[in-house]
Amino acid sequence: MADTELLARAMELLAEHPIVDGHNDLPWKLREQVRYDLDRCDIADDQRANLHTDLARLRAGGVGAQFWSVYVPSTPSRVGESDAVTATLEQVDFVHALVARYPEQLRLALTADDMEAARAEGKIASLMGAEGGHSINNSLAALRSLHALGVRYMTLTHNDNNDWADSATDEPKAGGLTRFGEEVVREMNRLGMLVDLSHVSADTMRAALRVTAAPVIFSHSSSRAVCGHVRNIPDDVLAALPANGGVAMVTFVPKFILPEAVAWTRRADQNMVAHGFHPLDLSPEGLAVQSAFEAANPRPVATEATVADHLDHMREVAGVDHIGLGGDYDGTAFTPQGLEDVAGYPNLVAELLHRGWSDADLAKLTWQNAVRVLRDAESVAAGMAEVRPSIATIDQLDR
Repeated sequence: MADTELLARAMELLAEHPIVDGHNDLPWKLREQVRYDLDRCDIADDQRANLHTDLARLRAGGVGAQFWSVYVPSTPSRVGESDAVTATLEQVDFVHALVARYPEQLRLALTADDMEAARAEGKIASLMGAEGGHSINNSLAALRSLHALGVRYMTLTHNDNNDWADSATDEPKAGGLTRFGEEVVREMNRLGMLVDLSHVSADTMRAALRVTAAPVIFSHSSSRAVCGHVRNIPDDVLAALPANGGVAMVTFVPKFILPEAVAWTRRADQNMVAHGFHPLDLSPEGLAVQSAFEAANPRPVATEATVADHLDHMREVAGVDHIGLGGDYDGTAFTPQGLEDVAGYPNLVAELLHRGWSDADLAKLTWQNAVRVLRDAESVAAGMAEVRPSIATIDQLDR
């Protein structure tokens, strides 16, 4: 079948079962670029030169629900004038402002029912996920406040350990989760907030799966068996997802999905540091340094087929009911060929159709699994309605 026919089939499928994307860093990107001033960067217009994301490209990509990351860096010096909790609140405030500015296109979603209602209205359901436990500063009250403001998942760590959980990209300290870390997971279960295990160490993944009463997610992580990066999910953890009910949402970041890109990225990161930038700096100046390095050192190129390789493996190990998509757009300098921005999702669906994925399996991948996992977390929380909010502190449990 010709590519045009596959793309047409992909678009037909996405019209009925749109993409739920687990992770998009547009809020932080707009904080860095324009200090949240949407008059200076109106995403109703084509922002292709500056961003991976705007409303027209979300529509072109068949995106029906987006978890906007309310990320702040785990390195204090990168947060700027705000502490992590304050900066996270500023991120949350911006997502509310974003939805309010584009009411014909976006709808705030707090529940699985809200996601379905947005789809029925032809709007993009807008959810929020906090990326890193540093955003609560060891406070369960802060966790509850984020939930009250609409945050529906929290990644337990970002790139650095916090006081109660180990990150995949830091030296182990807690051996997974401390006692307070376990209490964080239990309180998230009580609230109906999804426990996100992207970025955490494999031991933290296993500890969280042991403690949680609700399904977990990986909002943007791929397969470690296919690409041996520590940010990816080992097969034994993927194999545990059916019993848990969770969903692993494959990410598109080339250094996490293409083995040849791992060494190249290490050199690119060293170049950024040598020029005085953090490797994750996505400011125009930082991107210029990245682009100059790439021009002199052509990078290995991932494609939609690379992502499909991860999905094939993850489906085999975890099952089709436990996989999803989390592109990490506007949170990475580089994207795969064919998935350059949020408009690229039909290319991935067409590739999977080419590989023989059924419409029923693709509907689970794009929409049904993500909606179901949030609904299941809500059900667990409803069953814990009589459980009182935890007043435990890290000093009581860990010190």
